[in-house]
Amino acid sequence: MVYKSVVRKALFRMHGGDAERVHETTLGVMAKLSPAAKLVKRSPSSARTVFGVRFPNPVGLAAGLDKNGRALPAWGALGFGFVEVGTVTRHAQPGNPKPRLFRLRDSEAIINRMGFNNDGALELANRLDRLGPLSVPLGISLGKSKVTPVEDAVEDYRTSLRALYRHGDYFAINISSPNTPGLRSLQDRGALTELLSALDATARDLAGSKPRKPILVKIAPDLTDEAIAELLEVCAAHDVSGLIATNTTLSRAGLAPADQHLAHEAGGLSGKPLTERAREVVRFVSRETGGKLPIIGVGGIASPDDAQRMLDAGASLIQLYTAFIYEGPGLVHRINRGLR
Repeated sequence: MVYKSVVRKALFRMHGGDAERVHETTLGVMAKLSPAAKLVKRSPSSARTVFGVRFPNPVGLAAGLDKNGRALPAWGALGFGFVEVGTVTRHAQPGNPKPRLFRLRDSEAIINRMGFNNDGALELANRLDRLGPLSVPLGISLGKSKVTPVEDAVEDYRTSLRALYRHGDYFAINISSPNTPGLRSLQDRGALTELLSALDATARDLAGSKPRKPILVKIAPDLTDEAIAELLEVCAAHDVSGLIATNTTLSRAGLAPADQHLAHEAGGLSGKPLTERAREVVRFVSRETGGKLPIIGVGGIASPDDAQRMLDAGASLIQLYTAFIYEGPGLVHRINRGLR
């Protein structure tokens, strides 16, 4: 309650309400606190092993909030059971022109068209080298550089995977962001087959005599059931370890009347309006795969009940992003306490 009534109000007024500047300021503070965060020890509340990785609890931080891994120790100290950094690209890039991040307060949603702004795969690898081991598993989301033509995307992803392989506990292949031109076309059967075949081979080479690290695919909520079923066939053929469902949506359904003036803004929508659709996709994937393919459920999880319903739909793990901004750090603990 203190967060929503005091802290959030102050944050949302900071920098004249510029959401991206507030995000950067907050992340900078957390980065400074990260050395002290390494001293915080937490007992696993509901540990589980998924795709061969041991998670102290099933509540993770989704990609996008700490793209460059600036505050990694702090997330574990706040109670997250794993963290996903990125999306990172082969080439450092500034992302799309500003403004590109919008709060839809009455809808408890966000529209972003960030465009994979990040320091690049090599710089992230160097930062992780300096940081050393983390207290929770690390996922790394990989994407295509904007300057790279779609037809050359495979080598872009492979180069990033090579640079970061030693650091990740799993790798998420982001082919579903709406903010990089042509990226979602990689969800098509032919393009996805080529990409996953190459990444599987590259990861096996990097693993040597050890088991290959898990590779997951992150999908859009805007795909039809038929398209998802086809995608699952390709994933099964190339030993994909799991699915992340879902990314942001291009739909503007479910927005509160007070937020309709922002509906025209380009970009992906996240938050409460996505709750039902994300859960539907998770349920469909679980049913299609007989519950055998691990799923990280993400999209509109804003309460312990939302989290439990996502797990009941078939998710093995969940991730937070938008609700963390609206509800604050206490949400992580409330969800972990409320899970059955």
